[in-house]
Amino acid sequence: MATGLDSFEDPPMTDPSHGYEQPANPIQALQDLLSQPEANEGSMELGGGEYLHKTELADENVIQRDALSSYNYPTDGYPSPMFGAQPFTQKLLMFEEFGPEKLDPNVEAGTLPFPRPKAGAGPELDADVARSTADPLELDAFLRQAGISPFPTREANTGLQNPWKPDIEQFLGRFLVNPPAEGRPPGEGWAHQRWNEFYPQAYYKTVQAPSRVNTGLRDHKQMHNYQVGEFGPGGLYYNTADNSNPAFNGTTRGIAIKIHPNMPTQEKHSLWTFDGTLPPKLLMARYGQPLLMRHYNALPIDPSANRGFGLHTITTHEHNGHSPAESDGFANAFFFPGQFYDYRWPLQLAGYDSINTTASDPRASFPCADGETLWVNDSNPGVKTCQNGKINIRGDWRETMSTHWFHDHMLDFTAQNVYKGNAVMMNYYSGLDRGNEAIDDGVNLRLPSGQNMPWGNRDYDVNLVIGDKAWDRNGQLWFNPFNKDGFIGDRLLVNWQYAPVLDVRARKYRFRILNGSVSRYLALSLVAEVQGSSGEYKGPAGSGKSYNRVPFHMVANDGNILEHAVPFDGTMDLDANGNKDEHKGSLPTQAIAERYDIVVDFSKFAAGTKLYFINTMHHDTGIIAKKKIPLADILSEKYKPVLKDGGREWDKGDPTVGKSMQLVVKAYTGTDLSMNPAEYEPAKPGKAAGKKMIPLWLDRSNGSQMAALQNARYRTFDFGRSSGTDVNPWTVKADGGVSYTADPRRISAAPQLASGPTDAGASGDGTTEVWRITSGGGWSHPVHVHFEEGIILDRNGKAPPEWEKWSRKDVYRIGGDPESGGSLTLAIKFREFAGTYVEHCHNTQHEDNAMLLRWDIERPGQFMVMPTPLPTWDGVEYAPSVGIPTFRTGLGSLGSQ
Repeated sequence: MATGLDSFEDPPMTDPSHGYEQPANPIQALQDLLSQPEANEGSMELGGGEYLHKTELADENVIQRDALSSYNYPTDGYPSPMFGAQPFTQKLLMFEEFGPEKLDPNVEAGTLPFPRPKAGAGPELDADVARSTADPLELDAFLRQAGISPFPTREANTGLQNPWKPDIEQFLGRFLVNPPAEGRPPGEGWAHQRWNEFYPQAYYKTVQAPSRVNTGLRDHKQMHNYQVGEFGPGGLYYNTADNSNPAFNGTTRGIAIKIHPNMPTQEKHSLWTFDGTLPPKLLMARYGQPLLMRHYNALPIDPSANRGFGLHTITTHEHNGHSPAESDGFANAFFFPGQFYDYRWPLQLAGYDSINTTASDPRASFPCADGETLWVNDSNPGVKTCQNGKINIRGDWRETMSTHWFHDHMLDFTAQNVYKGNAVMMNYYSGLDRGNEAIDDGVNLRLPSGQNMPWGNRDYDVNLVIGDKAWDRNGQLWFNPFNKDGFIGDRLLVNWQYAPVLDVRARKYRFRILNGSVSRYLALSLVAEVQGSSGEYKGPAGSGKSYNRVPFHMVANDGNILEHAVPFDGTMDLDANGNKDEHKGSLPTQAIAERYDIVVDFSKFAAGTKLYFINTMHHDTGIIAKKKIPLADILSEKYKPVLKDGGREWDKGDPTVGKSMQLVVKAYTGTDLSMNPAEYEPAKPGKAAGKKMIPLWLDRSNGSQMAALQNARYRTFDFGRSSGTDVNPWTVKADGGVSYTADPRRISAAPQLASGPTDAGASGDGTTEVWRITSGGGWSHPVHVHFEEGIILDRNGKAPPEWEKWSRKDVYRIGGDPESGGSLTLAIKFREFAGTYVEHCHNTQHEDNAMLLRWDIERPGQFMVMPTPLPTWDGVEYAPSVGIPTFRTGLGSLGSQ
């Protein structure tokens, strides 16, 4: 239970995380940074005092630099063999829930320690302990045990030692001083902010581990418990992997990590996933209930044990939570094998300190089952009991978010680690988006979901992570770390599967679609197959098939429910280019990390109808998305990539363009109680604007609001290559200054909070700034700003398209690709939390080489500069940081420009 307010002051000078004064000569200090050791050097320590360089982590790659090809698909590699796998012959794996539980200090925790790595036989262990991991059965036993030990603490737990200490010392050939059990940086500066206010009320444990067979560890953690709805007996998703094999009824036990059943099982160091298993994982979180994830690291001690890509140190970014910096996944706050890191996500609405501080607005609410309890800091702080399906909470309901993901953010290795499996999705539930379409209380939007549980039904709410991959001649995942411009694979996977099939009922569905690629942009269309030639697009000659585009509505963008549901049905000119028809059944360009939530109505189709998601975006390289291929050409196979030269090279196009997933309509005998998105559309010819789902906090047509923005601090960020090196070619220039490569010790911006926490809340509405993001036209950059979402004011000097006009965003596409352009301006607010964050290109090969900058949120009146954590096997050290000359001032106010 929460108690009084914690201190929100700077750490004292006696604290290891204390701040430093900004250097009197920042230009010289910035120059001196260029000669400092790499900030992540500690992650690559070998024995004898030697350290690997990041380029040497590729030494075990099956294709070395001098053996690379000149082919585009995959980047500088060779076509991925299919081992006889045919498209649309395997069932889609639905996401598997982590299953948080109540954090109760009275629960007696199990006594099993985090298991040490073991030497053993393959496929799951290795003869060399430093290249191995913990025994999978011991890992499962550890994760299964009750409670959590040691119990979470506000400051990092440095009192207990890393249990892998003897094995690490053996590998390094030296003694460790006092290697802490927790990898979180020590001291007040990285303590959980506002711990008492946002004390975690739920938790779960997971481990980053080499790939292994799923043992059904989380079967009993699923909310549906394989008992109700489509996940219960007789439901479409009761069988998890193969409808012809009853062994998968109501369990994930036995699911191996295979891209297709015909293909080889992935070896232990080909994939490193959450729990070490598939299906991909899903966190079901609720607004108002602070949650703790204890993330263990069971990756190899030897950094070179990686099959030529990926690094064993990790830092987890919840993209894009309103989270304090210590739980945001700062790129240089990584932790080591054997350690854990406690990420505490408050899960509070932004504006908590200044808007709806009495928790009286029912639109700001926690979805629940009657009788559940939640501690709420309202006008009468205390434990509240759920009535009528919700409990009111503080904050601005307009800041409600829905579809997130979290993934590794290791400095220089985000691309490789995420590609290797360090990524999951996260659904936020709220009174507005509760995952129960039957509750019609005037608050719940009733998005497609189901109705068998009070909240969190997923019967008709489907998470999809789509990303391109490649594999070697042995079927093992392959990545090219040598090409710094970007990496594209030659096969498009959905939920880690090649061309899967999803059965759907003849009713409305919600799809939460994440582009989980490294460098590839997507442009997805949805079509229905028609027998005969009556469809609007012809199929291949002699196929006897044709296709119709399938309309749908976009209801969320980047995890933010839109103000209006945008119709992709050909009735609106969505981007003001004079063409209403082009977006019928076709989503706009979707960059890496962007999430699009859409609602599709399958009730219009007869049982047995087949539909397909089709990627139309053609790439030649990972540096830029080139063009969209017309649907007519794809469906008729006028555009059809083929293998040539005995299967050694792709020809006549990009092999990921085409059908990526099949949907088969099944009869529905229930009642669809979900919302009609057409009632929420924006104004269009012949039809007035409909109802609003979640309005934006800024109305671009409101003159007084736009005039107030003139007083906001203004900053600029230019993403380019103007002074990059061969090792780190990508740069970011802030406020028209120097173009820098990434260094986490350099601060490029530091907005300051307008107020700190108080019992009764604060007046005002936080700190608002206006940022302009630019880039040249020769490349594609999806720019991601951590912590907060922005509202796009203009794109290339013009109004943004409808799908951005009604949205808050955290990924901003700029560059020469379709539907982007060289500049955009956004308004953004900072509230509630302080600390160290980053902004970067989410083409993660660009980010890792080195298109990333650090920016801080400072406490009110802060003078000292926050230091930089430098993790090592022995613990975390701190180094002084330095801000660029404009890091606090920007370029002045927007109105002064």
